[in-house]
Amino acid sequence: MGGLKIVSPSNSEPHFKTKKLFLFSNYILLAAASSCIFLTLSLRLIPSLCGFFFICLHLLTILGALAGCHAASTGGTRWYGAHMAATVLTAIFQGSIAVLIFTRSDDFLVSLKSYVEEHSGVMILKLAGGLCVVMFCLEWVVLTVAFFLKYYAVVEGSGSDFNGGFRKTAKVGSSEEEMGYLPYPSAGALNV
Repeated sequence: MGGLKIVSPSNSEPHFKTKKLFLFSNYILLAAASSCIFLTLSLRLIPSLCGFFFICLHLLTILGALAGCHAASTGGTRWYGAHMAATVLTAIFQGSIAVLIFTRSDDFLVSLKSYVEEHSGVMILKLAGGLCVVMFCLEWVVLTVAFFLKYYAVVEGSGSDFNGGFRKTAKVGSSEEEMGYLPYPSAGALNV
């Protein structure tokens, strides 16, 4: 039977609390971004070009949070760099949109071509701006926690994934030919 399976980290895994914070931050980010989409659609059902780009920003935020949840749940680091770059970009854009909403609400509402009364539209827009501030802060939390998860993975095992599994990325041992290049005598040469 197919379906969505969410694998959460167990208490026995290393850095359980860090992974839990990472997942929790991504879930809140998902909720905030989807709420912001609905607030934008409440201003005008068929969004203007500005509204369309505003919704696309939130969709990119949702995709980044989903990628982060998937990486933490399955333990893969395959898309780690792309996830980090997308999160940095969306954080910058979320912060700039929040500043724009709070400093020039009326102009932003006009560019959205809202059907809602101006006073109510500004109130809805400021709620969306508050969610943009929350998303801005959460994305930097996600970036910080993801950095620590990757750091722990690299320190505990060369190139290990988020769940502590090890990948073979480093060469272990050396050949006799390489031993001849050492500036000091090897242990085998001392015993002869």
